[in-house]
Amino acid sequence: MRVVGRVLLGLLLVVVVLAVVVVARTLTFRPAGMADLADVKVAPAIAVDVNLAAQHLSQAIQIPTVRHQERAEDVDAEWTKLHEMLAQTYPLSHTAMQQVELASRTLVMTWPGSDPSLAPIVLMAHQDVVPVTAGTEGDWKHPPFGGAIAEGAVWGRGAIDDKGSLIGIFESTEALLKQGFKPKRTVIVVSGGDEEAIGQGAPAAAAYLKSQGITAEFVLDEGLAVLLKNPVSGGKLAVIGTAEKGYATLKVTAPATGGHSSAPPADGGGVVTLARAVTAISEKGFPLKFTGPGADMVRSLAPTAPFAIRMAVANEWLFGPLMTKQAAATPSGAALLHTTIAPTMLKGSPKENVLPQDATAFINYRIAPGDTSATVMARARNAVGTLPVELAWTRTPNEPSPVSSTRSWGWKMVAATAAAVAQAPVAPSLVTAGTDSRYLAPVAKDVYRFQPVEFEMSDIEMIHGTNEHMTLKNLEKMVQFYARLIVTSAG
Repeated sequence: MRVVGRVLLGLLLVVVVLAVVVVARTLTFRPAGMADLADVKVAPAIAVDVNLAAQHLSQAIQIPTVRHQERAEDVDAEWTKLHEMLAQTYPLSHTAMQQVELASRTLVMTWPGSDPSLAPIVLMAHQDVVPVTAGTEGDWKHPPFGGAIAEGAVWGRGAIDDKGSLIGIFESTEALLKQGFKPKRTVIVVSGGDEEAIGQGAPAAAAYLKSQGITAEFVLDEGLAVLLKNPVSGGKLAVIGTAEKGYATLKVTAPATGGHSSAPPADGGGVVTLARAVTAISEKGFPLKFTGPGADMVRSLAPTAPFAIRMAVANEWLFGPLMTKQAAATPSGAALLHTTIAPTMLKGSPKENVLPQDATAFINYRIAPGDTSATVMARARNAVGTLPVELAWTRTPNEPSPVSSTRSWGWKMVAATAAAVAQAPVAPSLVTAGTDSRYLAPVAKDVYRFQPVEFEMSDIEMIHGTNEHMTLKNLEKMVQFYARLIVTSAG
């Protein structure tokens, strides 16, 4: 009995010590690697004529700069109209800025600062939009390219993605110029012409900036936004992307002999082989890991989160698996913590009674920081094993971007301005889609991805979807943010 008592006492002491350690770590937890924003003096708000800004956004939406899957369907004249509209609407900006046009109608506009020793800042927003799915036009409350100003918003394709940012930037520069503002630090506006087509505009802009010997202090593009109810604490949160996933599409081909469907081969033919290969690749998914920018969002909020969340984050060594499971409870949450695998397209026989001579599938990967296209390909090859299929990339993959700092001067400028405009705390996170800004990483110290628009989680569905619109409240925040950021960082 004495031995049993000693064992129980020992276990009790272990539990007590463990509890003390967990509580102590919880009470003293502070997220590592996050700069203090208290010393940043954010420029004051400016006067904004939001109704006039709405009219300008409406005009931009009415110019359908659509990039199609087949580039031959694009109408280049629409970009000419948009460029003319911008020049006419923002004459002071176009006078103060030096303009260069590059591939795919991409614009690089430079507002020279008075102190050339200071590294520039780069603001980005693309001109092109995705098509409206044929047959869905009637589902819109207002015509998708009508630019209607109704119900306290501007409606149409591109209102959020990304003409809202484009108009917001030029509204801010025009307003500052009217006030007589002259930047000390050079401000560069890069407006890609084919972001939605993963095209050549942004790479051309990066090459141009490199040729000019420019290394920007920071680049800011679209990406994340202000969540009215964040998934960690439930409150408003400005979420800034410090990295974005890579992009790659794998072509899986199963060669076959073809023939008449009345005499199929014993193994089922190319379609069956392809199905087995796609299933094998999909079932060998990448493990979820509570790491990287996606996990950093949770860590940064922990000090103000409910005690249970703060305790879990402060003691990842104990609660890491539980946090990973909780964060991955939704597809969007899981996407923050690993490389995703999404079979999207299939091609077989052109006729129902003909065996195909080859069957093909396309699998889209969004590659998380820490993985590469090489590790993705190796995993796919391992998954298919000896199945007689061929694996190849449809085009050179985009690797995951570098992870930008949350302690640098650039982070402090962007984060402090975002916090002031949103009146909310700020957290870093991972952009699971792609932006033009990834191409500018070699010519910038840091790259951030953020729009100061307030969203419910359900609002995100309208981007590339039906009833895309920018509320006037968000449009005003957009102009305020860019103006205050320019003055704060370049004034």
